[in-house]
Amino acid sequence: MTAAVTNRGPRSVPEGVEYHRVLAGEKRRIGRGILAIALLIGGLFGALQIFYLLGLWIDGLIRPAGSADPAMLTPVTLATSLAGTALLIPWSMLIQRWLYGVRGPSLHSVVSRFRFGLFGRALLGIVPLIVVALAFTEFLDPWGTAVWSRADLIGFFVVAILVMPLQAAGEEYGLRGLVFRIGGSWARGPWASLLGGIIVSAAVFAVIHTALDPWWNVYYVVFSVTTALVTWRTGGIEIAVVIHSAFNVLSLLYWIILHADLSERFDRSTGAVTAAFVIPGVVALVAITVAVWLRTRRSGPLTTPTSPEGG
Repeated sequence: MTAAVTNRGPRSVPEGVEYHRVLAGEKRRIGRGILAIALLIGGLFGALQIFYLLGLWIDGLIRPAGSADPAMLTPVTLATSLAGTALLIPWSMLIQRWLYGVRGPSLHSVVSRFRFGLFGRALLGIVPLIVVALAFTEFLDPWGTAVWSRADLIGFFVVAILVMPLQAAGEEYGLRGLVFRIGGSWARGPWASLLGGIIVSAAVFAVIHTALDPWWNVYYVVFSVTTALVTWRTGGIEIAVVIHSAFNVLSLLYWIILHADLSERFDRSTGAVTAAFVIPGVVALVAITVAVWLRTRRSGPLTTPTSPEGG
């Protein structure tokens, strides 16, 4: 009778556990985790395809007849593709609720809410650092330029400010949220669980970006590992969202200023980038992670609340 009642409603978030251990239990449930990751990736690519086609259709309506090139990235097609990725936020929550019985809002943080104070403080500290890192990237590894129309300059700027942060948040909720927890649930013990969560989330992050260039993959691995560590130490997704959003938004803003050739900038084939492109961003990511670690060295990683009865 008790089991039947439990299955009808969401399972409570376990008390006194670190962020990546919320889905851990007596059973590893590897098959369930693989299904959850498959659903996450399938939903992502399905949404990307549908929303990209929607963008092409909208672009065809608003651009002069014969001027729309399906192979050319436009503000509209970029915006719709980013919106498709942003849907990972509710999709990740739904998968967690459906397959693990844990409420979706627990993906925000160990206190099951988005901590806007922490988010705001992170913005103030992290954005200037990433501005400088990307300035070094653009200076050390200059790429080709292209002719931008006035409409595209304005359109891409609006997309960068309004839509790109949602896309970055979607990836963080999916990868440093749900997948990090799934990987963490496959191992026994906190340290093995942490390592498992980092490895699984980094692998999936690299897979969904499908880069053939080794330097791109180095960047993706470092990005995934550092944001996972930050999520673990702070007990939530907020700072990882700031990092991801800042890198994506500021990169596109630099490209707008420099009239960059976007076909080059989105190229992930072998030889697309050099070490000079990767190093400034890697240094910034490591610096942020070290700063977070030092800030939490006394408290340790934050855990879910413990009731007075539980100690």
